[in-house]
Formats: sequence, C-alpha cells, structure tokens
Amino acid sequence: MLKIVCLVKEIQNALFGMGNPLLDICAVVDKDFLDKYGLKPNDQILAEEKHKEMFEEIVKKFKVEYHAGGATQNSVKVAQWMIQEPHKVATFFGCIGKDKFGKILKEKAEEAHVDAHYYEQSQEPTGTCAACITGDNRSLIANLAAANCYKKEKHLDLAENWKLVEKAQVYYIAGFFLTVSLESILKVAKHASQNNKIFCLNLSAPFICEFFKEALMKVMPYVDILFGNETEAATFAREQGFETEDIEEIAKKAQSLPKENKKRQRIVVFTQGKEGTVMTKGDKVETFPVLEIDQSEMVDTNGAGDAFVGGFLSQLVQDKTFEQCIRAGHYAANVIIRHAGCTFPEKPDFH
Repeated sequence: MLKIVCLVKEIQNALFGMGNPLLDICAVVDKDFLDKYGLKPNDQILAEEKHKEMFEEIVKKFKVEYHAGGATQNSVKVAQWMIQEPHKVATFFGCIGKDKFGKILKEKAEEAHVDAHYYEQSQEPTGTCAACITGDNRSLIANLAAANCYKKEKHLDLAENWKLVEKAQVYYIAGFFLTVSLESILKVAKHASQNNKIFCLNLSAPFICEFFKEALMKVMPYVDILFGNETEAATFAREQGFETEDIEEIAKKAQSLPKENKKRQRIVVFTQGKEGTVMTKGDKVETFPVLEIDQSEMVDTNGAGDAFVGGFLSQLVQDKTFEQCIRAGHYAANVIIRHAGCTFPEKPDFH
C-alpha cells in the first residue's frame, strides 16, 4: 500500500503545460447567424472587431456548451483523462480575465482534474473560441484577449509557481504560445534541459513556422520531442531551407538541428491525418499506422492533434516506450474525432 501511495505522489504534477487558455463556446447555430457575422460554415479565424458582439449573442440566442479549450490545455486534459488516477498529474499555466468566462474556465479545469494555476488580470477579458456548428460543419472564431497577457515576472517567476515547474518531469508547450511569451518558454525549456528532463514543443500551425521562426529557433535547442502535422512539417522545412518535401527526411533534418542537452537525442513526431505517424528513432525513421475509422463515425477532426499529443504524454510521463506513447496518441485521437470539440467519454478503454 505504501508503495502505491508513493507512486501516486510522484506522478502528481509530473506533467507541466503552459499556453493559451480559451473557453470553447459551442453551439448549433443557423445560417442567418453565420451570415450576420460573415462566417464561412467550415473555417478557423481570429476574431476581428465585427465579431466582438457575436460572443455575447451566441450565449443569449442558442443553447451553448462550455469546454476548457486552447491547444496545450486540451492536450494536458486528455493526458489526465487517459491516466484517470491520481488526479492533478498535469499542471497548467496561462492567463485569464477576472470575469464570468474565467470562472467557468476554472470550474472546467477542475472537473477535468487538471491542476490549473491561472494568472488572473483585469485589463483583458478571458480568451474565448466560438464554435458555430451547422450540420457537420463548425466555424471557429478565436479571441485570444487575456491569453495574450501572460507575464513571466507576474506569474512564472513567483516562488510558489516555479516550485510546480521544478516538480515536473515532462514539459509541453504548443507553438501558439511563442506569440505570447517567449521568455516564459525559454525559462521552462532551460530548466528542463539543465536537469535532463523532457521538454516537448508543437509546431502548432504553419504561421508559427513562418512568421515566428526566430522565436521558434531560439527554443529549438532545448526541444527533446518535437510534434507537428504534415502541413506544419512542410512549412517548417521550407522556412529552414531543408530542400526536401519528403516527411521522413524533414523529420531527420529537424532531429539533427543543434541541441543543448546531449544526453537525450531529439525525437521528432509528425502526424499525417489518416496516414501513418512518422517518428525518428536513433538514426531510423519509423511509420506507425493510425487506427481505422469509418467516415460516418467522424464527427469533428479539429481536436485530433491535441488529443494525439495528450495520449502520447500520458504514457511518456509514466516512462512507457515511445511505441506505447504513439499507440496511446492514436487511441486518444481516434476517440476525440467521434465527439464534437475536444471532448471524450467518461473513461478511456486503452490497454
């Protein structure tokens, strides 16, 4: 019994995530609503001035569901779901507003058993992402707002918060956070590197590889595991002058970029939708087939990438093999695409 209690203690807060916490506001809307705000049925955009009122209207006019969202938060939430017990395996840092949506975000994180420590400020409201569903389409409108206000010196540097960073063994940050606080990412990445812990980064989006290339490459020497999908990999390769479009070659070249901690060889993991997932291993590149799924069972592929990473991290934090990490990633993604948003059934069925 004592041994089990010790193991539980060890794994609590072993996974650390930092990113943009967004409250997903999901609702089935009508075409008039889309037209009013100039939205396409199937799209992902950042909110502009003309969308501001839409966030209030959607709540008043339609039956909405709230989900704690944002890429990194989604991934740590899935990792926690895969692990089930103990609770609070994952710590999450990010910035929210002191408002109704911020309160909901805190409640949702608690329901998911994630140990969220938000930096709360009142300049900007809590970041939101409206998911406007019509039929099997969903139009996503993200308003980062408070998520953009994370400050290293106001939150990460505080002794009680830094203690949680030190407690972790595995770190995960989505590339989206490079647009918010490079200095926060570097502080965490250097800590991981100097203490031979595992630091993971996701390329997240082609625009990160292209327009935030300089920030991305400042973090790269500390990256032990690099995640991305085929589109991001192609953009990354082009921006880095790799002169190849072959995903296995891109993975190899990304693996051999300069690295600080020589005790760990970098691992590169690229997903390719329904095609196999590519992973570097030593000087080889292996491809792992994904789980089959019938087109009719696919509800929403939007959270699949976040879920894959969450599944992967759930095993990584328990010292499982990389093959097992990939298997768990494929399982989690397969479950999530059967549900709207990054949501899942009560318990996983993964062995």
